[in-house]
Amino acid sequence: MEVKRGHNGIQQLLTVEQEAQQIVNASKNAKMAKLKQAKAEAEKESAEFRACMEVDFQRKLAEGSGYSGSNVKRLEQETEAKIHHLKTDTSRISNGIVQMLLKYTTTVSN
Repeated sequence: MEVKRGHNGIQQLLTVEQEAQQIVNASKNAKMAKLKQAKAEAEKESAEFRACMEVDFQRKLAEGSGYSGSNVKRLEQETEAKIHHLKTDTSRISNGIVQMLLKYTTTVSN
């Protein structure tokens, strides 16, 4: 009688293990399906965004082509302003940097 109960217990454990494996497999399959769906949706959104950006780019390119002279002049002015700003900053801090470099190159440490 006791052998029969032990056999039934093992059989129940095997059955429960098979059911658990089926649940795990179903969960993995559902996860993979969701991942595939998410990837497809992301690719679709990416393609739509890319197409929208391309249209916007082409529109701006068409608008800007008639004004290239003014754009060049504006860019030159902005560049000159940035260069002037960098020169001003450089001249303002260069003395301090030279002093710092002299301090570290002439100081001997043990």
